[in-house]
This record gives sequence, structure tokens and C-alpha cells, in this order.
Amino acid sequence: MPNLEPLLGKTLIVVAHPDDEVIACGGLMQQMQQATVLFATDGAPRDEYFWKDYGSREEYAAVRRREAVEALSKVKAEPMFLSDLVAEGIADQELFRLLNMAFTRMQRVLGRNETDCLLTLAYEGGHPDHDAACFLTWLCGQKTGLPVWEAPLYHRDSEGKPAFQTFHQSTGAEQLVRIEGEMLEKKLAMFHSYRSQKLVVNGFRPEVEQFRPMAGYDFTRPPFPWKLNYELWQWPMTGQQVADSFSELLRENSAMAAG
Repeated sequence: MPNLEPLLGKTLIVVAHPDDEVIACGGLMQQMQQATVLFATDGAPRDEYFWKDYGSREEYAAVRRREAVEALSKVKAEPMFLSDLVAEGIADQELFRLLNMAFTRMQRVLGRNETDCLLTLAYEGGHPDHDAACFLTWLCGQKTGLPVWEAPLYHRDSEGKPAFQTFHQSTGAEQLVRIEGEMLEKKLAMFHSYRSQKLVVNGFRPEVEQFRPMAGYDFTRPPFPWKLNYELWQWPMTGQQVADSFSELLRENSAMAAG
């Protein structure tokens, strides 16, 4: 196995939605001494398009939660839900609007849990919640001194083409992991626990995972100068709006530190 020692102890995996963790690290988490997955949103957008088959947004969120518990039970990982710590919950696509509250709750989670390392999703403009999870985890790492690693999910390249499970720019520290045999079987079983997502492999490669220590991102700017994936989807936010929300929390924390 590549040099992934920092990730193999007690690792807190911070993702945006139930199913992110399977694609990003469903194999590697089986090698961890203790894997805890913190879901930063409830996985249910407010747009009826996503939940109409379930009757309500709340029921869709409940279904996704049950699927997460089922999936993680297959590899003896512990699920945690940040929405449980926020009175009004955190809807899918809205994490960047609730950063201060989410950051405060994440620090409480870290204060109550013995953690050796943090693992999250890359800053790649695939989904605003993925980018917000990345930023919040990085900020927690800054506050605690814990090492922070990242894994890619998906983004659009400069030509607008989808790219899966690959970092858009290499730092030279990437570690590729091949998932085989029983580990792959368990990962696929986790994958198929998410029945509501009607998951198909498509461009994802369940037999491959990639990790690296988090790159030195400038979170005050979008990850790319070209249109991001969720902008191409015409969602109601831009990469600059998301980055501006990161900048605001950074200013607030700088002011508190100076005070």
C-alpha cells in the first residue's frame, strides 16, 4: 500500500452527502483503525425535483440517512450527522450559506472525538457542498493542527468535460490505491446501499481511490477560472459567491484572533 500512514489511525472523514464517502474512500476506510464519517448536510435539496418521489424533503433526508447507516455498517465505520447539531438542519446545496454555524459544530465534534487525521473532498467546483466541506475541514485543521488529506470526486476541465476521481492539478504527493478482492466487494455493497440515488458506476472507478495531503488552495477564489460544474448545471450560486462566503468566515476568524 502507498504511504498513507497518517490516514490509517483514527480518521474523521468529512463529506457533504451520504454516498460521497463510498466513492472517495470506501476501500481505504476499511484499513483505518477507526473510521468516522461526518455528513455535513442532510443530503436533501429544497428543490422538489429531488424529493418529489418521497413526499417531502424531510422524508427524503430520512431515507438518505438510513442508507448511510446501512452502508457504513458494512465496514464498521461510525456515521455522524452535522445536521443533528443544527436546529434547522443543513439542506443539500446550502452548506456554504451556514459556514459559521457548521464550523462551530465541527469544532465541538473534534473536541469530543479522538482524531489523528482529517480526510475530506477536494476543492474542485463539482458541487458547492463538496467545496464547503473541503474549506471547513481545512479550517479545522488550521485550528487543531491535525493533518488534512483530500480525495477527488468530480469536476469539469477547461473544456467543460467531466473528470472523475482525479485531481485537476498535481502536487506530486498523490497516492493511488487499488481496491481489490474483499475490500472491493464490501465497497460495492456499500455503493448499492444507496438505493435512493440509483447509483451507477458511469465514470467512477470503484477499484481506484486517490489521496494526498491537502493542496495549498486559495479559498478566496473559485478553484478554476472557467465555469464550474454546478455553474454549468445552472444552480442558483456561483463559484465566486461560494468563495466569498469562505472569505467572510476567514475575516471573522482573523478578527477574533486579533481581538
